[in-house]
Amino acid sequence: MNALTEKDIVEAVRKRRREGQTEMVGRYAQRIFAMIVKLVPDVMDAQELTQDTFMRAFSHIDSYDQQRSSLSTWLCRIAYRLTLDFLKRRRPLVIAMEDNEVFKTDISDEELEAELSTGREERIERLQEVIDELPHDERMLLTLYYFDELPLTEIAYIMGVESKVLANRLYRTRRKLYKKLIVYNG
Repeated sequence: MNALTEKDIVEAVRKRRREGQTEMVGRYAQRIFAMIVKLVPDVMDAQELTQDTFMRAFSHIDSYDQQRSSLSTWLCRIAYRLTLDFLKRRRPLVIAMEDNEVFKTDISDEELEAELSTGREERIERLQEVIDELPHDERMLLTLYYFDELPLTEIAYIMGVESKVLANRLYRTRRKLYKKLIVYNG
């Protein structure tokens, strides 16, 4: 088959045709794996979760609604949920104390950007360390927003939350990063 559209792929998978499944995996597996491996550093686990994503997609293809999202975004949503379930089974829940703290000063977007976007190599390494310490959902939010450059509306669908809630979560997460970097540099 040549250059199937998303609609063609979905229809072929609905009819249990192998070429539809092959095309879906071929077209989207790399993106799904890249998203998962940012949260699950073990490559074997990330590969297994990628396979599980497609198996779930094949068995639940009738729930896909092209009016709500693209096929790629729908697959990311499945991958995100499977990955979170996997991580919850693997690690105990840890609640950071700073999540409950009230910041005494308001931080502008410009201050956050200036602090977080510095080009010094040691700052970049420290930033990655701080990001790795974040809860899974906050790491995924930063990954999808900054690295994959997805709009908040798509990320909201993937993560199953409202866009406004997600925008607030992004702001709080950026503030948390800012505070940790200031403490580190202080």
